[in-house]
Amino acid sequence: MRVLVVGAGGVGSAAAGIACRRDFFTRYVVADYELARANRVVDSVADDRFVAARIDASDAGAVAELCRAHGITHVLNAVDPRFVLPVFEGAHAAGADYLDMAMSLSHPHPDEPYRKTGVKLGDDQFAAAAAWAAAGRLALVGIGVEPGLSDIFAKYAAEHLFARIDEVGVRDGGNLEVEGYEFAPSFSVWTTIEECLNPPVIYERGRGWFTTEPLSEPEMFDFPGGIGPVECVHVEHEEVLLIPRWVDAGRVTFKYGLGREFIEVLRTLHKLGLDRTEPVQVGNARVSPRDVVAAVLPDPATLGDKMTGKTCAGTLVRGLGKDFKPREVYLYHLVDNEWSMREYGSQAVVWQTAVNPVIALELLAAGTWHGTGVLGPEAFDPQPFLDKLIEYGSPWEMREQ
Repeated sequence: MRVLVVGAGGVGSAAAGIACRRDFFTRYVVADYELARANRVVDSVADDRFVAARIDASDAGAVAELCRAHGITHVLNAVDPRFVLPVFEGAHAAGADYLDMAMSLSHPHPDEPYRKTGVKLGDDQFAAAAAWAAAGRLALVGIGVEPGLSDIFAKYAAEHLFARIDEVGVRDGGNLEVEGYEFAPSFSVWTTIEECLNPPVIYERGRGWFTTEPLSEPEMFDFPGGIGPVECVHVEHEEVLLIPRWVDAGRVTFKYGLGREFIEVLRTLHKLGLDRTEPVQVGNARVSPRDVVAAVLPDPATLGDKMTGKTCAGTLVRGLGKDFKPREVYLYHLVDNEWSMREYGSQAVVWQTAVNPVIALELLAAGTWHGTGVLGPEAFDPQPFLDKLIEYGSPWEMREQ
């Protein structure tokens, strides 16, 4: 296997730190628009299988050219969702398989954005599924932690724990704090704004996909690992678009444990128009308000030594167990920032995201997972993945509710 990782930010650098301990690949190219950043990642792993390259992720032709130059078999997209389609298309043009952790962007319904879906997350990628299948190539979409591990939990529950699933509810939360900052998101703020302020999607059997108001239906969810209760609200997320394609569930939701302060900051950004992506004229320049917000906030990849606490990603499943009695479980994965920094030098959120595509690459290299077309994590056997997570030293857990 010869891997190209597009993006040397927090997740891309964490993935390199995890992958360098494994032997399933012979070449690992770290590419970024800023060559210096890619070089820093390669220097940090000190492994001659790794090389750095410069790439413009907005240019599908450049992605294809870099793939051909290095004989790449698998492309891992570790840049923000704006660049999903050119990286996706470049991999296909080069005859490489493709993985990402966030899917192609949505576009709200033009008339009723808080009732009806418009272009959904991943629609542009699923539209290309026949072409990928015809080429004998695989695009494994949404294989981070959420989406990714959360979807695998849903598939595991369907296969091993439940006779009937009434609801799958992904719940993400943590108690991470960043010393010296009043507001410092632990993940890409561009992506955070996108998923939190777009119309959230809900799935119901018999109704299909529909939307609701951003940050709606707050609930207090008690997270494990000493995190405790965190206010969770609806946000747009890929699991709701992926899980119903492969798991028979009565309802699918995603709620993010943002906490009251974070929610109010997001609402203020929206009121001021600072969540907009369309450039506005500022003096002699045209700039995107959202890009300005991202520019004035710290890079999440640099926050690890200032962070304390844990992050929890998990999937709540309700229905009838294999004995046909009511059952409710929370399958989850905890990462302590102290552990991830000590063991890998990566802060908890980016490490928890990055470990999942590395495991998927290893399963694909071994032939344990295989397929063609555009597929989500739910299309594969969940057990080998969950076993690998334990092997990698970061086990998953389950709580009966």
